[in-house]
Amino acid sequence: MATSVPKTQLRLPRSGLFRHAPVQMLEVMETLAIQIKLEAHAVLFQQGDEGDTLFALEDGTLEVSVISLEGRKLALDVIQPGNLIGEIALFDPGARTATVTALEPCTLLSISRTDLIPAILANPQLGLDITAAAAKRMRLLTDQLHQQAFLRLPERLARKILHLTSQQTSVAQLAISQEELADFTGASREAVSKTLSKWRQNGVIDLKRQKIIILDRNELRRLGGADII
Repeated sequence: MATSVPKTQLRLPRSGLFRHAPVQMLEVMETLAIQIKLEAHAVLFQQGDEGDTLFALEDGTLEVSVISLEGRKLALDVIQPGNLIGEIALFDPGARTATVTALEPCTLLSISRTDLIPAILANPQLGLDITAAAAKRMRLLTDQLHQQAFLRLPERLARKILHLTSQQTSVAQLAISQEELADFTGASREAVSKTLSKWRQNGVIDLKRQKIIILDRNELRRLGGADII
């Protein structure tokens, strides 16, 4: 269930894609935003829904997923605070290309196309800045689809774990079930479990109840492929 809060002096998080974003872009977006709160497991929007609103995640985590023609769920990404969601609808209103679900209670700022386009027309640089931020997200999702199509499961799994823990600065821990990892990698739970067990035996990771602890991040990078950043 989502609830909205009337426009006030809101502040976008200075993290994620917004860490190095131009101050003017953030200030304009903040003046137009409406705060929205989502309960855990609530759906922000579904694949195929009509949309014309951009969202910025202020607090919490969101899952981005798609459904294949066979009806199988494929989780593409977990969105952290400071990132955009639904940016395609801002420039090309139409059907949403993915489903976004709250993994925990979330706070977002929503900005409608009706409000933002006049601001962009008055300040074209704002449009370029938002497009650049959105392009980073699209590049990431394209990479996820590339991995799904061309990489073997161990490579996909290593890259996904590294990506989901990329913002952690201490001992990296990933609170996720093996079934959820299977959704992220497009594999069976049994195949994921077999791969994780092998890595555990080799001292790359440790496994707790619905938690993965990374013991050797460099080795996990090697398993993911030499080109991983």
